[in-house]
Amino acid sequence: MAVLGQYGRTVCGCAFRKVWRWVVTTVVAALVLGVPSGRASGSHAAAFVPYASGFSSPVCVTSAPGDPTTLYVVEQAGTIKTVKGGQVTGTFLDIRSIVKSGGELGLLSMAFSPRYATNHLFYVSYDDLDGNSRIAQYRSANGVGLPSSAKIVLTVHQPYSNHKGGQLQFDKRGYLYVGFGDGGSEDDPNQTAQNPSLRLGKLLRSATTVPSQRWKMVALGLRNPWRFSFDSSNDLWIGDVGQDHWEEVDFRPAADLDKLANYGWSRYEGDVVFDASHQYTNIGQKVFPVLVYPHTVGCAIIGGYVVAGFYYYGDYCEGTIWRFRTGPHGRAGGSHPVGQVPSLSSFGIDGAGHLFALSLNGTLYALR
Repeated sequence: MAVLGQYGRTVCGCAFRKVWRWVVTTVVAALVLGVPSGRASGSHAAAFVPYASGFSSPVCVTSAPGDPTTLYVVEQAGTIKTVKGGQVTGTFLDIRSIVKSGGELGLLSMAFSPRYATNHLFYVSYDDLDGNSRIAQYRSANGVGLPSSAKIVLTVHQPYSNHKGGQLQFDKRGYLYVGFGDGGSEDDPNQTAQNPSLRLGKLLRSATTVPSQRWKMVALGLRNPWRFSFDSSNDLWIGDVGQDHWEEVDFRPAADLDKLANYGWSRYEGDVVFDASHQYTNIGQKVFPVLVYPHTVGCAIIGGYVVAGFYYYGDYCEGTIWRFRTGPHGRAGGSHPVGQVPSLSSFGIDGAGHLFALSLNGTLYALR
């Protein structure tokens, strides 16, 4: 697995096991019974179809405020391409000279300032030449990013070459969030995820709506939150990649975003104890997944987006994309397969709210 490595499972409470086991049974049954990949049971048809191609290891797709017709596709080696009308139209940014790429390293994500139409600021997440994580602010002019405008707003030392996380997202209030994995290797050997003094295994938020070098920890106990998103209500959805057995979707309502959350890794994986000897810090509210699935179904979750009341997510290894109906507490319905994208690496939405999916093989897909 080139970029995603060992993504996957995380934490769930024992009291919820029967519910989550039912969810898993629903997913597995849908696969075994052959629910058509283009149709969710009991709902309208849906399918992911090729939209644009020719990318090199694409890992992120997004759009800029005020420009609903342009997509920006992040390529792992350090470039960002623009897409209009299903065609690649140019290079928005090229920082390959400062990016260490390969395996799970590279340029991993980008996010535009909510005020991009007037301030022309955007942010990127990448691994520098020493393999450490950096979040940098850039400015654009005349439709292209200016490499010379770089301003580093966060650097995090990485002990290993995997579990980088790296997702960037602004919430509806204008704060920038970044997710970091536990630092890599296997089994959280340094027990970083539950250590509040470290930034590994955490979700961080900028202290102000203009990101600077001040950041606040809003979640701990994450293994590898490769992709997360905010829905129209500002609720948070995380796809946290696990270790040996379980993948999970985590949910945090908008009203609780300012309260510290603890998602349980590496004491827990999915809804079972992963290592009882590992620390389980007593700070932060214990948060259990709204959905888990086993490695008999996939091996590395790709977190997605809420579109028209459904949360879409997928798995890198199997390429299957599922969705479930959302509700006040996260999930309000069973999960059903709705499409297939080989080597699925990420999801994104354009300015009109249309959903897209990326394949590491180089193709951008659109939900139709």
